[in-house]
Amino acid sequence: MDSRNGLTIPDDQIQSFFDSAPPLKDRAEIRESLIRFIEFNSQSSGVRRVVCVTSGGTTVPLEQRCVRYIDNFSSGSRGAASTEYFVKAGYAVIFLYRRGSCQPYCRALPNDPLLECFEVTDESHIQVRESHSEVVKGAIRDHHAAVTGGHLLKLPFTTIFEYLQMLQMIAISMKRLGPHAMFYLAAAVSDFYVPWKSMAEHKIQSGSGPLDMRLMQVPKMISVLRKEWAPMAFCISFKLETDPKILVDKASMALKKYQVHAVVANELLTRKDEVIVVTSNGNISVRRDKSQASTDVENPLVELLVGRHSAYIKDSDT
Repeated sequence: MDSRNGLTIPDDQIQSFFDSAPPLKDRAEIRESLIRFIEFNSQSSGVRRVVCVTSGGTTVPLEQRCVRYIDNFSSGSRGAASTEYFVKAGYAVIFLYRRGSCQPYCRALPNDPLLECFEVTDESHIQVRESHSEVVKGAIRDHHAAVTGGHLLKLPFTTIFEYLQMLQMIAISMKRLGPHAMFYLAAAVSDFYVPWKSMAEHKIQSGSGPLDMRLMQVPKMISVLRKEWAPMAFCISFKLETDPKILVDKASMALKKYQVHAVVANELLTRKDEVIVVTSNGNISVRRDKSQASTDVENPLVELLVGRHSAYIKDSDT
């Protein structure tokens, strides 16, 4: 039984979810890549801080051989941008992202279709168009440096089943890092799901008439992450609302309910310009510098959280 400040999630609900999930593809390979990544960043020369950034929205399949699914709105831009700033701040980043969502180091690329960024110089040579050259080369160079330097590990998911199984694997692998681990849970996670065993195997036929389907509630895994999977990690969750009148109250409730270290409150219409970081010591408004078109809110947000993480590590060592 997991219980924190009135939050009670029976263990059998959590176990039931994982029991209902289809086997995770490439589980052994994912585990091995996690072990290598964390060991590389935990060498005797000093433990590097490692942050798991979750990004994008999860889907809920309606059929086992999925044609239809319920989706969660998220482009993944916040997670992708934040990953770049965490790497710049010296963190190693495990980027758990939705397939097809925004990627780190791609934000500055032109909006043109990819193939229009290149031109043929002769029959055997292709080069980046001069107008895009510096931007494209810079993105490739920064991405290559992060990956080959062992500072960025990218793990994709699509469904809610994949996401939570992978999050569990990551958290358990990061447990050994103690307070040097951080979770930056920016993904839009589905609240409801169809248990795999009760799901139709083939495409649901529209000719069968109205569709009546019972959805089960996804257990809130943040609580078990905080208590069991990685109890010493510094944990940041996110709260998105469309009504600014209830945003801070909902974020404050989440802070107490899940005992995370901060909740980043986003209002849908203003989320790219301002967020409110809700903590037990008060609320902090973080804004992007609108005087510079190239700036974004993730830069000061990550800077603030890095400072809070530093203080948390210091307190944990005393």
